[in-house]
Amino acid sequence: MQDLIVIGGGPAGLAAAYAAYRKGLRDILIVERDRELGGILNQCIHNGFGLHRFKEELTGPEYADRFIRMLSDTNVHVMLDTMVLGITQGREVRVISAARGYETLSAKSIVLAMGCRERTRGAIAIPGDRPAGIFTAGTAQRYLNMEGYMVGRRVVILGSGDIGLIMARRMTLEGAKVLACVELMPYSGGLMRNIVQCLQDWDIPLYLSHTITNIVATEGRVSHVTVQKLGENNAPLAGSEIEFDCDTVLLSVGLIPENELTRDAGIRIDPRTNGAIVYENMETSAPGVFACGNVVHVHDLVDYVSAESERAGAAAAQYVLAGGPEGAADQPERATVELVNGDGIGYTVPQKIRVENVAKAADLFFRVRRLYGESVVEVTDGDAVIAAYRRSQMAPGEMEHILLTKAQLDRITGNTVTVTAKEA
Repeated sequence: MQDLIVIGGGPAGLAAAYAAYRKGLRDILIVERDRELGGILNQCIHNGFGLHRFKEELTGPEYADRFIRMLSDTNVHVMLDTMVLGITQGREVRVISAARGYETLSAKSIVLAMGCRERTRGAIAIPGDRPAGIFTAGTAQRYLNMEGYMVGRRVVILGSGDIGLIMARRMTLEGAKVLACVELMPYSGGLMRNIVQCLQDWDIPLYLSHTITNIVATEGRVSHVTVQKLGENNAPLAGSEIEFDCDTVLLSVGLIPENELTRDAGIRIDPRTNGAIVYENMETSAPGVFACGNVVHVHDLVDYVSAESERAGAAAAQYVLAGGPEGAADQPERATVELVNGDGIGYTVPQKIRVENVAKAADLFFRVRRLYGESVVEVTDGDAVIAAYRRSQMAPGEMEHILLTKAQLDRITGNTVTVTAKEA
C-alpha cells in the first residue's frame, strides 16, 4: 500500500508530491497518463510563469522542469503513460498501461490533480458547416509548439480566455494573420496583461458582445465566418453581420475541470466550479482524498496552482502521519463553517472551513460575476462584518485571493458566512 498516490503529473501533481515528501512521506507515487511529466506546461513555451513561486520569469517547460528536478532528488515514484480508470471511497486506484496492463493500487491518501480540458464546438453549438480548420486553442497550441504543425494562415478566435489570447500572439509570430478575437461577454475572459501583450500590442481587434453565428466551408475547409453583435438576451442583432474570410477558427470558450473520476468515486461536486467541494486543507468529502489545481477550479496563474497544491500535498502527508484512516476515525467531529455566495460572487474555494484546523489564516479564492471598479469584498456572519478588503478593480477573468485570519474566523458564531462584492 502506498502512503500517497497523486493522480496527474502536471504542475498541481508535481507540487503536491513534493510538498508531501518534504512533510515526511516516503512512499509516494505519481500516476500520469502522458508520456512525460509537466502536463499542459510542456506546450506553453511563452514566458510569464514563476514570478510568484520562483521570483523570476520562466517559460512553461522551464517552470515544470524546476519541479521535476526537485522531485529527482527524492524517492517519489512515477508511472507514465498510465491511465487511471477509477478510484474508490476506500482509496483504491485502478489503472491500466501498455507496459503493465490492468492493476489495482491501494493508498492511505490520494491527491486528485487531473487538471482541466477545453470546451469544444459541440458544447457551444455554433451554427454552420462542420469542416476542417476548427480547433480548440489548446489543441492548436500543442500542434504548433510541440508537433511543429502550422494550423492555419487566416485565423478568427472565438472567446478571449487566456489560451486564446496567447495563441493570437503565437499565430501572429508564426506568420499567420489573426483577423479578430470575438467575445460573447461584454468583458474579456483573460488577464489584462494578456489582452495588452497579445492583442493590443499586435493590433488585433477584440469584438466584445459578439459571437460567430455561421461557419461556411469550401472544399471541406473553413472559408469564412459570420460574426454578429449581441443584443438583449444574447440574441444576434440583424444588420450587424461582419464577414471574415479565414481558413481557421480557434475556440477559447472555457475550461472544464476533469472530474469524471471524482464523480464516480461519489465525491461531492460544487456546481459553481464543476470541481470537488473542499475544506480549508483541500480535503474533499471523502476522508483522505484531497484535490488541487484546475481540477478544483480553473486558475489563471500556475504559481497559484503550485501554492494550492503544496497545501494539499502537505495536508495529505499530515493525514497519513496522523494515522491515516484509522487516525481520522479517532478524531472528534469539528465544527464547520460554510462559505456562501453573496452579491457579485461566482464561487469560493474552499467551500468549507474547519476553524479548529486553521493555525494562522485560511486562504480564500473567488471570482466575481461582473466588472467592478473601486470596490469592497465583505465577509459577513449574519449582520456582523468579519472582514472587509478594498480593491481598485475586479474582473471575472482574474481570480481574487484574500486571507481570513484565525482571529477573524474565531469571531464567527454561525454555521455560514457570506462573501459579497460591493462598489465602493
